[in-house]
Amino acid sequence: MVSNSNLKSRPFFHEGMRDIQDKFDGRRTAEAIEKHRKHYQFWEDEIKIIKESNFFFIASSWGDYNDCNIKSGYAGFVKIIKKDTLEYPEYDGNSMYRTAGNISKNPNIGLLFVNFDGKSRRIRINGKASIHFDDKTLSRHFGAKFVIRIKCEIYPNCPRYLPGLLLNKNSQDIPTIENRIPSPPEWKKRDYIRDILPENDMHNKLNYNIGDKNE
Repeated sequence: MVSNSNLKSRPFFHEGMRDIQDKFDGRRTAEAIEKHRKHYQFWEDEIKIIKESNFFFIASSWGDYNDCNIKSGYAGFVKIIKKDTLEYPEYDGNSMYRTAGNISKNPNIGLLFVNFDGKSRRIRINGKASIHFDDKTLSRHFGAKFVIRIKCEIYPNCPRYLPGLLLNKNSQDIPTIENRIPSPPEWKKRDYIRDILPENDMHNKLNYNIGDKNE
């Protein structure tokens, strides 16, 4: 079980952050924002934003291995299971497991929920992540290979500088009851990949005829 207790006990700003704050006389502002905006239970408007989100960004690291990724699904794919905890499913991917691999070594992650509508505020999260393979957890996330659970330290940002993007269309690659095996991505058809896909990959040629469908 991962706890966010050490998130609460460690300083919100480290020495490098303080140095830059002091260079630009920002320490007072930063401390005021921490005092009034940092929290450990989701606010109502944040619950709404997260439940309506069909993507978010996640950053992870271990040693010299840094990774920034986007996770996507239908609205509701990120589930708030406790006042301070959320989960998201890991779907079929490219077998690199860079985010999950980093989490397995270092649970510290950063999340960003953002609507590119030019007006909604951003939700920034520092978190402690854990990986779950049990049936009870998987049952909450259709199509998941496993689930990432995150204890959260939350601090919102205003929408300043955010662009307004009008297109709002879900990816066709998300597994659903009606579309259990979405069309394979182009890279899975490449000659140096298609014969070495994981044995249980939904697009493995033994399970799915990559060459005949959706060409």
